[in-house]
Amino acid sequence: MHHYNWNRRDFLKGASAATMAALAASLPTSQIITGCSPKPTASADTVILLWMAGGMAHTETFDPKRFTPYETGMEGNRVLSTFPSMPTVLDGIQFSEGLQSIGGVMDKGTLIRSYMAADMGHILHSRHQYHWHTCYEPPQTVAAPHIGSWIAKELGPKNPVIPAFIDIGQRFTVGEAEELKAFHTAGFLGNEFGPFFIPDPSQGLDSVRPPAGMDSQRFERRNQLYNELINNSPVGEFGSDYQRESLRRSMEQAYALLNSPESKAFDLSTEPRNSYDIYNTGKFGLGCLLARRLTEQGARFISVTTEYEPFKGWDTHENGNSRLVEMKKQIDGPVAQLIKDLDQSGHLDRTMIVLASEFSRDMMVEGRPDATVKEQVNQPDILNDPKFYGMHRHFTDGCSMLMFGGGIKKGFVYGKTADERPCKTIENPVKIDQIHQTIYHALGIPPETNYEIEKRPFYTTPDGKGQIIKELLV
Repeated sequence: MHHYNWNRRDFLKGASAATMAALAASLPTSQIITGCSPKPTASADTVILLWMAGGMAHTETFDPKRFTPYETGMEGNRVLSTFPSMPTVLDGIQFSEGLQSIGGVMDKGTLIRSYMAADMGHILHSRHQYHWHTCYEPPQTVAAPHIGSWIAKELGPKNPVIPAFIDIGQRFTVGEAEELKAFHTAGFLGNEFGPFFIPDPSQGLDSVRPPAGMDSQRFERRNQLYNELINNSPVGEFGSDYQRESLRRSMEQAYALLNSPESKAFDLSTEPRNSYDIYNTGKFGLGCLLARRLTEQGARFISVTTEYEPFKGWDTHENGNSRLVEMKKQIDGPVAQLIKDLDQSGHLDRTMIVLASEFSRDMMVEGRPDATVKEQVNQPDILNDPKFYGMHRHFTDGCSMLMFGGGIKKGFVYGKTADERPCKTIENPVKIDQIHQTIYHALGIPPETNYEIEKRPFYTTPDGKGQIIKELLV
């Protein structure tokens, strides 16, 4: 595998070039597939991605190791987990303290302990998040579609007035905004398959109604102006007929939602107070509530993120232990309640939920033990300040992931990491193309699915070679 020393500027240059190439592309042409495998029987209709943005340490969450309490002057290499382990509903399986609620629903899903993030040289959140969400390592000569866009394109909306791909919780007014935008896109598939953004779930209703004071006639005039802007924009001037029509269709979909009864699902104020209070741990928790309500109304793909903002959330470059206390409070109750609610309503059977992060963390090892990469944290060998007590470095050799519903096995554990540093994968390694292909398989999307772009096929996974993980499926 090639190793590149890409920095953020290089990444953005590549992404921008790919975007312009996508605008210039004509209608993506579906390939005629000969000798292909039969279309898989779908076990899921909807996917919810719960994205732990920033690098969730596996040894501090779903794969705890030996607990070592903080002591001033202690050796950093002694610390594997900064939280004690707690039992889950599964015999012999423990989670890190603070995740007991999620541990209580693991009889309804699968725990993966052996996901391995790609070795791409210099580790950047934006590059690894791009890789996870698109299945392609940046940069690409064309704009690679987000997994949600592939699903929206191949399956279409379940409910014609609910956007097929909804993204909850990520703002683009925070650090690394342009890098985040690079993979929050449908790429060459066209804007109508891109995400419907809801930056703040508590204001979700504002996303589907005109601003205060705007009547229907004024809104209609704005819609006409929007079409004029399309014609006079770079897309209108340099893009293809397909790209222009895709932009118009995306606006038509938004207009249909605005006038539909289903738009009430975005109004969290109508949720019963006892339920609302369980989810109300912050933006992520309310995002889980909104995802549940939208699933019940027929959404196809929903992403809910803890939001990536440098040096915040799971991006624990200091104060790792204290920060994770707060992060666990944000996710534990809402994630568990989402599983319970969908199970009780009967939606979990056909809804696949995936909880994941771009990579893990370790106090002493950057990247993977056998690869030399740039050190990004000055972690002392001797700890004389509690802010260094926690998992600060980026670790790619062993990550945890949860999957529920939609044909996923219940009460199942897959993969294993070493109990001593480096706590790397030692059984059943999992790569991102396997995760994507397993999701597509559960949705009934054939592995050979591709479109011709720049006179070559572009597959859902690189070269269409992603293999499903059969052991995860019922």
